[in-house]
This record gives sequence, structure tokens and C-alpha cells, in this order.
Amino acid sequence: MKKIEAIIRKSKFHQVKEALHNIGVNFFSYWDVTGLGNEKEGHVYRGVSFSTSDIQRRYLSIVVNDEFKEPAIQAILSAAASGEVGDGKIFVSSIEESYRIRTGEKGNNTLN
Repeated sequence: MKKIEAIIRKSKFHQVKEALHNIGVNFFSYWDVTGLGNEKEGHVYRGVSFSTSDIQRRYLSIVVNDEFKEPAIQAILSAAASGEVGDGKIFVSSIEESYRIRTGEKGNNTLN
């Protein structure tokens, strides 16, 4: 099993959610987060300067069976990309074990 953590633009969330549903990933958690990025310059809109390094983001936490890892990553990459600085990041890590609390079942079947 793999844990995919993605930090994306909040404006791209619905496209990413739809792309994940289209490949069969129907369960994940998400949070609204704010963070600092690499972009150092601010932007001016209607005479008001604002920083783009601390824009609202959405943090997704997705645990998938190994065969869903690459399709999920590709779905996020294609749906979240705008081509601009600040599109986000994806992190992948291994999950040793999972349990379904209701039944005590463990292993890959807990993700269904």
C-alpha cells in the first residue's frame, strides 16, 4: 500500500477529485491549509500588493493499493497542473499495514 499526499491549489480541487473518482479512487481525506512556497515576488491587483507565497492550498491524503499508485499520481498531475508556479507537490510513502476498525480486518481489503 502507498500513501499519496498532495498539496494542490484550492481552485483545482474539484478537477482532481473528479480525476481520482474516474480511476476508482473514491475515498480520501483533505484539509484546507496555508503554507509558504518558493515564489518570492508579490503581485499587484487593483493597486493592492499581495504575496503569492502563502496562497490557500488543499492537502489530500490518499491511501491506495500498489496498483493504484501510478494512476492516482497521473490523475493528480494532469488535473492539478496550471503550468504556473505554485501548482503544488506530491509525496509518496509506503504504508506497512492498515486495519478496518469496525471489523478488525487488516491488509489490502481494508481499502475497499
